[in-house]
Amino acid sequence: MNTFHRAGAACFVAMISPSAWAAGAGGHHHHAEYSAGEPGDARKAARVVHVTMTEANGKMIYAPDRIEVRKGEQIKFVLRNNGDLDHEFLLASTSDNLKHADAMAKNPDMTHDDPNGKRLPPRKAAEIVWKFTRRGTFEYSCLIPGHREAGMVGTVIVK
Repeated sequence: MNTFHRAGAACFVAMISPSAWAAGAGGHHHHAEYSAGEPGDARKAARVVHVTMTEANGKMIYAPDRIEVRKGEQIKFVLRNNGDLDHEFLLASTSDNLKHADAMAKNPDMTHDDPNGKRLPPRKAAEIVWKFTRRGTFEYSCLIPGHREAGMVGTVIVK
């Protein structure tokens, strides 16, 4: 009987996704709809864009802070935090990021490991592959309280 309970518990733990564990531990996960497009396929990325995050002269910045893409293009963002603080890269519409920033202000320890966002500790790197399915102006922003206000916003123009 004891073996049966252990096997049942093991099955239950295996069924819980890693995202459910992360969400329960202060993580944040989006639903399958995104304002700036959709997750891409790493095997089909058309272009690599390196984005660096850092602090300099009292500002928090991305380099580059402006990217132009074509509708339907897939971009592999190679993210690198060269700063001394944690930073994020959250790709969405400005209105979605502002709403999300409000939620972050209430829960500043919220972390991101979503198709459209990553939180990186100092001197760490990550990648996001994204397909831009809509024309328009979108942004990538650091939503850690105070970072966006210190200038940590970049623009993506989809033509």
